[in-house]
Amino acid sequence: MRFMIIRKADADTEAGKMPSEALLQAMGDYNKQMLDAGVMVTGEGLKPTSAGARVRISRDGAAPVVTDGPFAESKELVAGFTIIEVASKEEALDWVRRWPREDAPVELELRQVYELSDFAVDPAEAPEGWRAMEQAFRDRQSGR
Repeated sequence: MRFMIIRKADADTEAGKMPSEALLQAMGDYNKQMLDAGVMVTGEGLKPTSAGARVRISRDGAAPVVTDGPFAESKELVAGFTIIEVASKEEALDWVRRWPREDAPVELELRQVYELSDFAVDPAEAPEGWRAMEQAFRDRQSGR
């Protein structure tokens, strides 16, 4: 099972304040523990929303609407993420509980990633349809 650990934004991340050396070291140690355990897939920090944009796409065929950042609702924003692959939600939560205290106070969110097996097979599904393309994409990502 894959899970995403979402690190919520705060005033510091939205201001573009770089992490302290102590936090960078603690995050490096945490990531190394996950890599050594074979559970970490990837992880990245995100630049502030002032460097980003939101794109709203409607169903009516109208041109997408682009709104440049920054965005006000910092509690709803993401500052970074880590993808892990573990055997259970409880194991994922165990890794979340180990998040470096040097980053506190921080709000983290854990979300399970959909797997192909979560989608029922439709008998009318084309053999070379979306499922085959998605599997090929996932295989390519993992180097298979």
